[in-house]
Amino acid sequence: MEHRTKRRLTNITIGLLFLFSGIEYAVILPTIWAYLQTLHAEPYFLGLGLSAFSFSGLIAGPIFGHVSDRTRRTKSIILIANLFEIAGNFMYFMGYSKWLLLGSRLVAGIGTGAGACIFGYLTRSTTTEERATVFAVVMAARQVGLLIGPGFNLFLRLCNFNLGPFEVNKYTSPGLFMCFMWIILQVIIIFMYYDLPLVSKHHSQKTLISVEEEEPLVYDDDVNYAAAENNRYGSINENEKLPVPPTSEMDGENSTVDEYRYIPNGHIDEDHKTNDNSFHNFSAAKEYLREEVVVVLTAQFITLFNQTALETMVTPITQKYFNFGELENSLMYCICGVEVIVGFFLVRWLSTKFADRVILAVGLIICNISCIWCLIFLANPKGSFAILLSEFVVGVFLQILGLPFVAVSQVSLFSKVTAEKTQGFSQGFRRSIGGIATILGPMWAGGLTNNLDIMLGVMMGLLILLTIMMVLSYSYLVEPSPTQISAVNRRNVDNDG
Repeated sequence: MEHRTKRRLTNITIGLLFLFSGIEYAVILPTIWAYLQTLHAEPYFLGLGLSAFSFSGLIAGPIFGHVSDRTRRTKSIILIANLFEIAGNFMYFMGYSKWLLLGSRLVAGIGTGAGACIFGYLTRSTTTEERATVFAVVMAARQVGLLIGPGFNLFLRLCNFNLGPFEVNKYTSPGLFMCFMWIILQVIIIFMYYDLPLVSKHHSQKTLISVEEEEPLVYDDDVNYAAAENNRYGSINENEKLPVPPTSEMDGENSTVDEYRYIPNGHIDEDHKTNDNSFHNFSAAKEYLREEVVVVLTAQFITLFNQTALETMVTPITQKYFNFGELENSLMYCICGVEVIVGFFLVRWLSTKFADRVILAVGLIICNISCIWCLIFLANPKGSFAILLSEFVVGVFLQILGLPFVAVSQVSLFSKVTAEKTQGFSQGFRRSIGGIATILGPMWAGGLTNNLDIMLGVMMGLLILLTIMMVLSYSYLVEPSPTQISAVNRRNVDNDG
């Protein structure tokens, strides 16, 4: 089978995995509270059940990602993760007690950890120029699942029969349905997913490599080397040129290296032939406490926190002011899902024209406008039904419009400012930060549905903080240039020699 065909089948499988994850969320969420009530669960069990899924996922993500970084294999990890999804959903189908149902969400949540190694694989198998486009398609696949998921409930709610000792009804059938779906995906992964050779170089480095082959390997001193590097790449931005160290500062052992801004460890090791261990120079503090990484992780947390908080408050608002029922809310979510999917494909197209940080800035502007609008018109709603509905629609539209811009850009940017060789672990860490946000967001909004001014005010404050951080760090929100990476690589080799 040709490499291109294998890659296409692998990408289809990845898309199906994210599609199924969206379907699972959309199928189980609408009925889980009623299901818990049949098991005589206390109201707080709803929050526990939803949080349990995210909690186990945020722990499993970095672990699966770390294993994929070590082994450079993702297929076996995904197959193992899917076993947790299959087992968790079958436990959900069994029911019996509220504790078994809670445990089922914990077990199924472990399966979501496979997303970390998938994002790591996508990072290593794509060039930096096409990465945002690929991430947009993958995220859109999950949104499609969220969109079509409620449609399956139309059929599942009609289930009323026994399967051996188990009762299949509108509450247990979602678990059985998703169990079968994950089994089908397991078979698809076995026959259609391939661990393909990964892209070990940035596309932008190809020219650098070809030019370096024609250059001398040794320079008399660092001044001549830096000058030669800058002359060879005269077309690069002035800010990306290598600094030429003053001769008076070259006496210290590490003085020259200190002149350079830290480059992620995986990038340093990219051409370091004497080191075959991806984690040889890995430092979590240096990797994740850098300014640009902190900004991207903050964007991940705040946007997901605000998104889940708004999702939590939407249903009480529509019930209180518009008397929406299940049908109206389902229709609303369907329309929102279509907008999100269109937004992701819009970002997919824009990512070929603009840098990630530009798309992130646009998304933050839209989110700020949305939050201001909600503070003004929804915190203390007044007016007729038509006016209130119009104000609500505009606020929701703006919030959903900004989501794809921020979501895609921050994932793509994170993959570029962190090490490629430890990308699985890094993506797992990023998703864990998002998992914490998805736990805290609903908890924050759930207790303040009658105090929207406080809830929205804090969300606005978080967005302002993130915007300020992005503006101050804007110049750092770029991938390390090939000249910087080459310079540090060369010095590492020289130092080892």
